[in-house]
Amino acid sequence: MVLVTGAGGFIGSHLVEALCARGNPVRCLVRQESSRREIRGAEFVLADLVTGNGLGAALQGVDSIIHLAGVTRALRPADYYRGNTRTSENLARAIAGRAIRMVYVSSLAAAGPSRDGAPLGENDEPRPLTDYGKSKLEAERIVRKLIPDAVIVRPPVVYGPRDRGVFQVMKPLGRGVALEIAGGPRVFSAIYVKDLVEGLMVSAASSKAAGQTYFLSHPKPVSWEELAATAARIMGRQARVLRVPLAAARALGATADFWSRLRGKPAVISRDKIREAECRAWICDPSRARAQLGFEACTPLEKGLAETLSWYKEAGWLRY
Repeated sequence: MVLVTGAGGFIGSHLVEALCARGNPVRCLVRQESSRREIRGAEFVLADLVTGNGLGAALQGVDSIIHLAGVTRALRPADYYRGNTRTSENLARAIAGRAIRMVYVSSLAAAGPSRDGAPLGENDEPRPLTDYGKSKLEAERIVRKLIPDAVIVRPPVVYGPRDRGVFQVMKPLGRGVALEIAGGPRVFSAIYVKDLVEGLMVSAASSKAAGQTYFLSHPKPVSWEELAATAARIMGRQARVLRVPLAAARALGATADFWSRLRGKPAVISRDKIREAECRAWICDPSRARAQLGFEACTPLEKGLAETLSWYKEAGWLRY
């Protein structure tokens, strides 16, 4: 039995579908009934990772856990540590000493941006920029201490059908506008969601993965210019590039934070997101996963974006 936390989210929903399609018994941990996404073959259980309520029942008969649940947007720094660090600690404590494989899905943000544009390796000293990245790194360290054989996975930008993060970049492109922060090219690692799901399943099943940390990413980095140009070509648009001065981008992040606090709801844009976007390179080296697990993300950007944009269009999110 595989337990998936965060099963109602973007990556989690794809993971559960893939596990069920292969005939794996799957149990989905959700916080509330409204988080359920009906998937044939999947079992759902209500539990709260912040308090630990319901974890005992959720873990019965489980032999592996893929822990995706977490917080990517928050109003206050403490919310990241409660939603990412405390939840991971509670889960790790609940399974410590038991014969259960844990795969903790962290983030490239826990490692921080690339140094001098060079791809980061798993052994490089982490230097997270934001509270999101710091909370994920702290969770990694707690999980590793409590469960030495846990597998830690650090994905970079993840895109695909149902994703709302990259969708925010695609939305202005649907109107023929490509937004960029001024100051020169910026590059990043990325992975198509179906490739990531495959990597997570390999990490959960392989004995070679025990106690390891992996960057799961497509081996070829992407620039924002390439992403915009590829998406515009797929949509049949002639994108006009609008470069936003850094000072204006920072002001936008500060304004977004102010309105988020007034509304009581975190926005997609924030000062932390702008800080991350300012960096010249967020690149990681996925060669360890290829060498140890035989896993490589194979979906090229053009194919992955075409499937993603097609889904956005069919769902009514994007018109082109």
